Amino acid sequence: MSERLELDVADLDRWATYPWLTAVVVPRPIAWVSTRSAAGVTNLAPHSFFTVASAEPPVVSFTSVRTKDSLTNIRETGEFVVNFAPRTLAEQVNRTGTDFPPDVDELAAAGLTAESSRLVRPVRVAESPVSLECVLAGEHSFRDERDHGSTVVFGRVVHLSVSREVLAADGLPDVRALHPASRLGRDQWGALGEVFELAREPYHEPAER
Repeated sequence: MSERLELDVADLDRWATYPWLTAVVVPRPIAWVSTRSAAGVTNLAPHSFFTVASAEPPVVSFTSVRTKDSLTNIRETGEFVVNFAPRTLAEQVNRTGTDFPPDVDELAAAGLTAESSRLVRPVRVAESPVSLECVLAGEHSFRDERDHGSTVVFGRVVHLSVSREVLAADGLPDVRALHPASRLGRDQWGALGEVFELAREPYHEPAER
């Protein structure tokens, strides 16, 4: 067995665990979140702490590290869209992660096309193959006395928009056609690698002797 480095979080400086977590919790899917402020300004930003929080009702969640425009806008309007981030748009996704002022439209800055959503006010990214229209289902904040920390945002999915070009024969999206981009540690990103299948094995009672 190799020698291990042991780290007690209580002994580390503030935010010192962040690069460790992002280096080992990999790969992380990207929620490319479009929102609209109460004043009507569009915002688009990537969030790489993203997952499915509930299957029924359908709920997704992403984490806002510190209070960013996405979180502020969602609190104001109660709506957002999670756009899929494919490898082909990685540069644009990264561009929208720039800390633009709140009055800047990141879609325009990244050369992307805004598309009207069906059931919510924030726009979708037309170039993205999948968009999940969401309404706010709640949030949970992990913050200290100085309001430093992160907030997990939960969104109930009310509409799915999927490009027919990424659908497989069974009617569901094909991950190879989606070709997702993902975040790793440091400034590293990942693309789709090996895809393999393993069927879940049912439990069988041991045979009586």
